[in-house]
Amino acid sequence: MDFALTPEQVDLRDRVVGFARSLEDDVVVRDRDGTFPRDLWNRCADFGLQSMSIPAEYNASGTDTDLLSAAVVMEAFGYGCRDNGLSLALATHMWTVQHPIAEFGTDAQRTRWLPPMSAGAIIGAHAVTEPEAGSDHLAMATIAEPVDGGYRLTGTKRYITLGPVADLALLFATVDPSKGRWGITAFLVETDSPGCTRGAAQDKMGLRTVPMGDIVLDGCFVPEANRLGSEGSGASISSRALGIERTFILAFQVGAMARQLEDAIVHARTRHQFGQPIGKFQSVSNRIADMKLALETARLHLYKVVWMLDRGESVGLEAALLKLHLGEAFVASSLDAVRIHGGAGYIAEGGVERDLRDAVGGVIYGGTSDIQRVLIGRMLGL
Repeated sequence: MDFALTPEQVDLRDRVVGFARSLEDDVVVRDRDGTFPRDLWNRCADFGLQSMSIPAEYNASGTDTDLLSAAVVMEAFGYGCRDNGLSLALATHMWTVQHPIAEFGTDAQRTRWLPPMSAGAIIGAHAVTEPEAGSDHLAMATIAEPVDGGYRLTGTKRYITLGPVADLALLFATVDPSKGRWGITAFLVETDSPGCTRGAAQDKMGLRTVPMGDIVLDGCFVPEANRLGSEGSGASISSRALGIERTFILAFQVGAMARQLEDAIVHARTRHQFGQPIGKFQSVSNRIADMKLALETARLHLYKVVWMLDRGESVGLEAALLKLHLGEAFVASSLDAVRIHGGAGYIAEGGVERDLRDAVGGVIYGGTSDIQRVLIGRMLGL
């Protein structure tokens, strides 16, 4: 197990950090107003970020990126870019929409959707959650009625990341509720289709620069050519895709934690109270030690799961552990950073408090920390 980066990966990491830093603009204002930066999204596509989750033959850059390099890229972007909302938007689009299409789609679906998605022209959303179905996906109430030439979908998807701006939704519905998981089917829904409505972006605690909202379907016709996989295979597709999703959806937070730690150390060295740097006080230095421990364990776990994926190993348990640890670690690190910065960390302009608000989302979306614990217990035979 060797996690040493190659010279090419180190160069890629440094280039991504430099690019991500160049995106710094008015994140404080955009966070306050809840504005999605489509111009920055397009710049990311021009740089090649959205191409890194799919094969070269289908992406806009024409290059392949191995999984460890992709993890390095996500981490580097989170380190260089202080807009966690943009980081999450990219991760969601790349790993919960593009990657499943690349893995489970037909050649026609890959050819139609992946090049423009990787070029920034099309934004994708992953639509599973419903008003009464979150962790319990078998409670899904969105119906896909088979009709001549395709399906008519009726139902509501809730809290969908990128939903208000998505051009394409990887959306799950059931063709027969009585069949349970075997009725769930995946569809590629064009959101400008008649009967499909994108709800307004919802005001929320954090991650305010990535829009989240409802997608409402009222007899929306979806052609059979837009079904992803076979009828009834949606739960299987979702389950098989979870290893990648749980591995990469929070990978940017490792970079954000590294940035937090560096900023906290600088502040602890330069902020003086009672005639000495505050880092000399044990309560402050202990928090920094905790931040360092959280960062190192998170990074090592991330790289381990990617290593397992590269070897073709099952990562169900490890990916659930990673999702749980990354989500909880970023919250703890962010709270420590606020405490170390004191009053300056509580003020919006400094950006420290924004990380804490953003971090809370990581223990909810993509499977809550509580459900990860349940799954881990089950996989351990409990």
